[in-house]
Amino acid sequence: MQSDTSDHQEPQSPTGRRIRDFEFRTSLPRVRTSCIFSTAPDPSPKSSVRSSPSTMGSDTRSTVKIVKGDFGYVLEDVPHLTDYLPDLSTYPNPLQDNPAYSVVKQYFVDQDDTVPKKVVVQKDKPRGLHFRRAGPRQKVYFESDDVRACIVTCGGLCPGLNTVIREIVCGLSYMYGVNRIIGIEGGYRGFYARNTIELTPKSVNDIHKRGGTILGTSRGGHDTLKIVDNIQDRGINQVYIIGGDGTQKGAAVIFEEIRRRGLKVVVAGIPKTIDNDIAIIDKSFGFDTAVEEAQRAINAAHVESESVENGIGVVKLMGRYSGFIAMYATLASRDVDCCLIPESPFYLEGKGGLFEYIEKRLKENGHMVIVVAEGAGQDLIAESMKSMGNEDASGNKLLLDVGLWLSQRIKNYFTSREKMAINLKYIDPTYMIRAIPSNASDNVYCTLLAQCAVHGAMAGYTGFTVGLVNGRHTYIPFDRVTETGNKVVITDRMWARLLSSTNQPSFLSSEDIEEANVPEDQPEQAVHQEESLNNGSV
Repeated sequence: MQSDTSDHQEPQSPTGRRIRDFEFRTSLPRVRTSCIFSTAPDPSPKSSVRSSPSTMGSDTRSTVKIVKGDFGYVLEDVPHLTDYLPDLSTYPNPLQDNPAYSVVKQYFVDQDDTVPKKVVVQKDKPRGLHFRRAGPRQKVYFESDDVRACIVTCGGLCPGLNTVIREIVCGLSYMYGVNRIIGIEGGYRGFYARNTIELTPKSVNDIHKRGGTILGTSRGGHDTLKIVDNIQDRGINQVYIIGGDGTQKGAAVIFEEIRRRGLKVVVAGIPKTIDNDIAIIDKSFGFDTAVEEAQRAINAAHVESESVENGIGVVKLMGRYSGFIAMYATLASRDVDCCLIPESPFYLEGKGGLFEYIEKRLKENGHMVIVVAEGAGQDLIAESMKSMGNEDASGNKLLLDVGLWLSQRIKNYFTSREKMAINLKYIDPTYMIRAIPSNASDNVYCTLLAQCAVHGAMAGYTGFTVGLVNGRHTYIPFDRVTETGNKVVITDRMWARLLSSTNQPSFLSSEDIEEANVPEDQPEQAVHQEESLNNGSV
């Protein structure tokens, strides 16, 4: 296969016009470029090793590549191997000879294609932040026979993990002819403490029908130098990391160490969280399955409560910091009378409180269903939380069971009043939901995420997470998906739709509403970073 060293095209605007040049100032001599690079200091060995999830990436940040164009256009690009290995050869993409793609009118994604973070803009506003569109490129930076890829899954379980594993393996094999792929067992520590398994299309053929992950998973175990040493010793040059925000922070640190060593190794992330709280992306895989399965628990609670006098069904769903599963399951089921989530504070006693509402609903309907996200009401049991003060290996705060606590408080309230006997059933389907196989919708989504990650890796992009933004698959810098988490906006229309569906009180004071109604993060954050560079403040 002939190599082709004419590689990167100069960035252009989506209209085809060449991006105008910009300057940036660092301690180096002034240069002119079409991109703005903000490079954090190389991580010291001390800061790289044994980074905890809470601090991972706090002192190391992936190179920020910013391209500006007309009408306020800002592209926050992802790193590329040629950023630190400029003399790499390129090769024709094998897809052009793949029979499966012979009917496709356009094999490859245009180099200029980007996807806007915000799809709704006003005519007098700038076009805002964009991300690079995912997909196959005309030139690749790896010959198929030279690729040695590995896949690792970290963190908690989520529907769809096996599907992502399967499609990475099949994508590398069927689309690019790669035949050396291994699985890292047991999460990050598996790089240096566990065996690996060989992955082939035959061995992963039916794993999407199972829940969990065939590779095993764990929390913690992140030792950057040991991981990168292992990657280097094994000759691995493509690393696919599947996990949540803590896992992606770890992936960012691994990428920085690989870049510091000047290795031709791609690090690609596939974001995973059942809570759907990863920033930037439309949704995470497994979420649709979780909502669908949550409805089964809600339906069971509804049947139980409806079958007895003054029946109350309490269902606890996942949602440590965000209530997306609880909200969407409530809207989908239509059997819920009250939904409690972490973003919306509530109170129990007094006028307008939860107890008053429960009593009212029981008098009107004779039964009710309450859905509560696991992170809701933690302020109400703060004293108990102080006695715990523990975190898991990923740095997540260990929460008390708000479902059990709330059920007992409801029982105590009505027992003390004596005039109304209740029958309360508590259902916690958390681990049942996490462990099931993904549904049809998530299977398709997992397939596309995996294939886009493979396309990006073969094209030489690195230090990125693949995700759906405004219905288009994109490559997003690691720091963008780990800098903050998505939360339900309780001053938004979707939450208002839920309140009107359940007819529950909002439990919010005017102060709560004012505090919640904060302006959304401006997509022009990249512009501010660029301005700081130009002003010499970095």
